[in-house]
Amino acid sequence: MYWFGRHRSLLLTLLLMIGGTLLCAAAAGHYASRRALAAESDQVQRQLELYGQGLQQRIDRFGTLPQVLALDPDLRLALVQVPDPAARQRLNLKLQRANQVTRASTLTLVGHDGVAVAASNWDQPSSNVGEDYSYRPYYRQALATGRGRFYGIGMTTGVPGYFLSQAIEENGTRLGVVVIKIELAALEQEWLPSPDVVLASDDHDVVFLANRDAWRYRLLRPLGTGERREMLEARQYADRSLQPLRVRTEDVLGNGGRMVRLLDPSLPGPMLWQSLALPEEHWNLHLLHDAGAATSAGRSAAIGGGAAWLALGFLVLFIQQRRRLAAHRQRSRRELESVLKQHAQELRTAQDGVLQAAQQADSGLSRSLAHLPQGVVVIDNEQKLVAWNARYLELFRFPSGLIQVGRPIEEIFRFNARRGLLGPGPIEEAIERRLNHLRSGRPHMRESEKDDGTVLEIRGNPLPDGGFVTSYADITSYKNTARELRSLADALEHRVAERTRDLDEARREAERANRYKSRFVASAVHDLLQPLNAARMFVSVLRGKLGGDARELSEHVDAALAAQDAILNSLLDISRLESGTLQTHVHAFALSPLLETLAREFGIAAEGRGLQLDWVDTRAVVVSDEALLRRILQNFLSNALRYTPRGRVLIGCRRVGAQLRIEVHDQGPGIPESLQGEIFEEFRRLDDGVDQERGAGLGLAIVERIGRLLGHRIHLRSALGRGSVFAVDVPLGAAADVPLPAAAPVPNAEPGDDSPLRGCRVWSIDDDPRVCAATRALLERWGCGVELADGPQPALEIASAFNPPQLLLLDVRMGQWHGPDLYEALCTLWQARPPVILVTAERDEALKAQAMEKGWGFLSKPVRPPALRALMTQLLVRHRS
Repeated sequence: MYWFGRHRSLLLTLLLMIGGTLLCAAAAGHYASRRALAAESDQVQRQLELYGQGLQQRIDRFGTLPQVLALDPDLRLALVQVPDPAARQRLNLKLQRANQVTRASTLTLVGHDGVAVAASNWDQPSSNVGEDYSYRPYYRQALATGRGRFYGIGMTTGVPGYFLSQAIEENGTRLGVVVIKIELAALEQEWLPSPDVVLASDDHDVVFLANRDAWRYRLLRPLGTGERREMLEARQYADRSLQPLRVRTEDVLGNGGRMVRLLDPSLPGPMLWQSLALPEEHWNLHLLHDAGAATSAGRSAAIGGGAAWLALGFLVLFIQQRRRLAAHRQRSRRELESVLKQHAQELRTAQDGVLQAAQQADSGLSRSLAHLPQGVVVIDNEQKLVAWNARYLELFRFPSGLIQVGRPIEEIFRFNARRGLLGPGPIEEAIERRLNHLRSGRPHMRESEKDDGTVLEIRGNPLPDGGFVTSYADITSYKNTARELRSLADALEHRVAERTRDLDEARREAERANRYKSRFVASAVHDLLQPLNAARMFVSVLRGKLGGDARELSEHVDAALAAQDAILNSLLDISRLESGTLQTHVHAFALSPLLETLAREFGIAAEGRGLQLDWVDTRAVVVSDEALLRRILQNFLSNALRYTPRGRVLIGCRRVGAQLRIEVHDQGPGIPESLQGEIFEEFRRLDDGVDQERGAGLGLAIVERIGRLLGHRIHLRSALGRGSVFAVDVPLGAAADVPLPAAAPVPNAEPGDDSPLRGCRVWSIDDDPRVCAATRALLERWGCGVELADGPQPALEIASAFNPPQLLLLDVRMGQWHGPDLYEALCTLWQARPPVILVTAERDEALKAQAMEKGWGFLSKPVRPPALRALMTQLLVRHRS
């Protein structure tokens, strides 16, 4: 008990250090692990959404093909009357050609009795012709509702695929079904490089797509009796063995993700399981991601938290020890000063008596100094020993007989010098320096270290009659403690520096990854815009040649391509905003025309939805980039219309100090406070919008980045059941700073007999054959003479002074050729400089400025045919004048 009581403070300190270290390590590890896991789960969810969009786009690519084929009169005639062998062969060849163009797996025409009349694989051993498919769900769905969808293994070919069917009708009677089969094995190959496990399951929770063979045809849950009977009747998975997937859930995350352990098939370590519903297909997409990085982040945070607690504890101990030593030294100093004052008083009042008492003492030891922890020696005005204590003899270990009353202090100095206690240098100089200091009568303090490592603090004070008293305090333990704490501080400082370097390297790595991502997105969008540009031109040509239902279908296709164009442009805008390449043109302008234009454009859309769009005019002048501010307000209005089921939408302004706040009010369902921060992230959408054509979830992400780029603050107020208010703060400007309006542009010319386009000789140069073919078809429909629609090399081979075109359509990035450089080379061969329009997927403001400076046209892909026609007409009219 005595030992415990004596060391209780030490034990409590150790327990506090150990317990605090463990608690901080556990708390920091848990918090960092949960944060890292939540961030990784959100990243996995976004990755899963991209996979889902890729799967949906692959299906949508073929979605309208059965509808188009159902309008074919030859297929309808074959179902009305039994075709003869020649007619059947023509149908087979027709389906085969259509299949080669669309690159689907098979196209099959099925009669009302369920038997295949013709098929694109008529010449294959596994031909569908003559097979009975009446038991297949896609056949029954099409006859019942007009169209059907079904994933299963082909009973004739043995190849799995997704079947899309459309009923062929005549006078309200369904005569049969046209079926297209899409093989999704290529999608699995695209998933294969991913380190994660990607799965797709049907409405029975059967995995039918996977980027690893061991996971295909696995059951995510036990099947009911009715489900098994339904699958056997439809022969959905033929003779495939459906094995259960054994998994154990360990934790459920806030966004629906799960932490699981995979038992069969087995995977090492915990996995993050994220799922995404595909409601149009009644499928679910799953992604299993290794959660080891989050665990490592938690472990590193735990080590850092424990180290931080230890560092704090050692710092507290260091400060406490410093205070304790300072208090000890202060107390000793006060005691010594008190003793010295008392002794000095004795010397002043009865110096002769003191000397006599000192001569009669045991070997000169002073009883009045015996209790002091410091060594003390007193000399008189003749620099001879008067008194000392036992601690003084103990510190210096003088031989017997050396220390005596009346012995000159010079002899003591000389003895210490021979032992090396006066430091390096000539001995006589050291002795004389100390004697002069005693004679001067000045107080002093210094530290001296002996050969055995003992450190002494030496303090000297003069006496009133000319004598001197010197004290020697042993401060070795204090010095050692200070040295240890200094070493610990240096070690901690070194670790902090190392951690700072690691953080800087991590930041630089993140910046490099962000720049790589931005370049990758820009390049990917450029490559995607090429076929999209060709598709929109082909659809424009097709719409001019079709009528009735077929024209309506082509308009739907054009609308879908326009929506895809908007998504790609949004992705490119986000990439440019993140990489800092988007150029701004900030200037003063009147806000009223912009609000009036937006109210007129979105007012038509509001009327179509049964809503009322009101706007409040203003005479304010603001300072901003007009195009980017328009983009912010367009997104605000688009979201307001999308999420307002009834009532009205209002856009107006109010002054807030030196800022003008532009607000858009809606009467939608409101946004929960927990989601108000997340809706500004990419691909985040609310699920209760009233608009069937929902966006991609990029609008508000673009708004947030544009606001950050322009320095405009974005605001959101919302109340559940009462609506939301989105607002942006814009600096106010002066009316005198508004530039004069530019001259009105040349009006667009409509195609007709007197149009400048009719008979115009045009060259179209692009390295994508599909774009060349689409451009040729569109220009010929407008009456142009297309002398060349090919790549750069053929253009250089045939160009001469005898065949310069009247107008040139020119791509910019074409392999080793850059569009403006190619134009200069062609002008040298033509010996002429025809007007040129740069048609490019590049979003380069410098290139656009170069085109405007040289009087060239500039259009971004995918090109809208009306815009191309208007610009061609404008350039031709300007060139002829």
